[in-house]
Amino acid sequence: MTKIMKMAGLFLLAFTLMACSRFSPPQKVADSKPAASPEAPSSPPAAPTPASVTPPAKGRGVKTEMRNVMFHLTDDAATDVEFLSGEMRPTGKNEMPVFDDKTSFEVHVTEGRISITPEALASILNSHVFAGNDSPFKDISISIDKDRLLIKGRLRGKREIPFETSAILTASGDGRIRVSTEKLKALHVPVKGMMDKLGIELAALVSTSKIPGMVTDKNDILMDLGELLPAPHIKGKVSAVLIEENSIVTIFGDGARPAAANDAVSYMSFQGNPVRLGKLTMENADLTVLNIDRGEALDWSQDHYRDQLVAGYSKVTPAFGLRAYAKNFAKLRHWPATQAQAKN
Repeated sequence: MTKIMKMAGLFLLAFTLMACSRFSPPQKVADSKPAASPEAPSSPPAAPTPASVTPPAKGRGVKTEMRNVMFHLTDDAATDVEFLSGEMRPTGKNEMPVFDDKTSFEVHVTEGRISITPEALASILNSHVFAGNDSPFKDISISIDKDRLLIKGRLRGKREIPFETSAILTASGDGRIRVSTEKLKALHVPVKGMMDKLGIELAALVSTSKIPGMVTDKNDILMDLGELLPAPHIKGKVSAVLIEENSIVTIFGDGARPAAANDAVSYMSFQGNPVRLGKLTMENADLTVLNIDRGEALDWSQDHYRDQLVAGYSKVTPAFGLRAYAKNFAKLRHWPATQAQAKN
């Protein structure tokens, strides 16, 4: 009887492996190089993207602070920036950050606390990270159960395999987020225990080679938020990951909350060095963006910032600084009008 049960278990696992093996991108016949080791590198690999080929200009960083800002990564998903201190730096050959091109700059965080709901994270994974037909997953949904994430979805292939997993989040030593799988089901059947007994790891089943910012490490997934999430990329060393009040909270630096972050003021501040907004270039930036509806958190979309500024008003300070009062993105009735003029 025991032998029959073992054979049945091996059959089930073999079936799952055959299904999963179809999710890895096919190798070219002429490519004779050995497959990369599933072990994660000690530091994030340098992705050969245009933004990282040429290092940012030295000394061109714009001091950046954010307080109580809903920062949209897509039209449908936003992060809650409780506080952030760092620099906005030009990427590649760009001489300065250009608000009309969100790939022209990155936000390098030294201290910060940024949270996202599981629903917003799932939306970004489906619409951005796993949107390609060669990605291993689709139809991701995420929920929170106490201090764990419950992740459901489908493995791509000729026959899509439903899966669900329970995972915990921690910060890795090199500043990435580690997703550690505790339970795993495929076709609604538990397979994690069987994988452990047979010495089979997640890294051998799922390929993440075409997903910038994501690598497998044995049974874990390592995520580099600076590469994984949509532009403008937010980069920095993650020191802790928490689950609080149905949100995933990412801590940068020591997590010490600045005194100014305790008040209800909501703003983004950019100080020093050049920055460009449309036809306006500030050689020595002195720009603060606030909510036109005082008392509410600023709801900001980099894709539609012109529409938000047009719907608000601006003031010039005695030192020729600019204070822009923007309409919340969620309150805009439409947005294509000014976007169509972006290249004019």
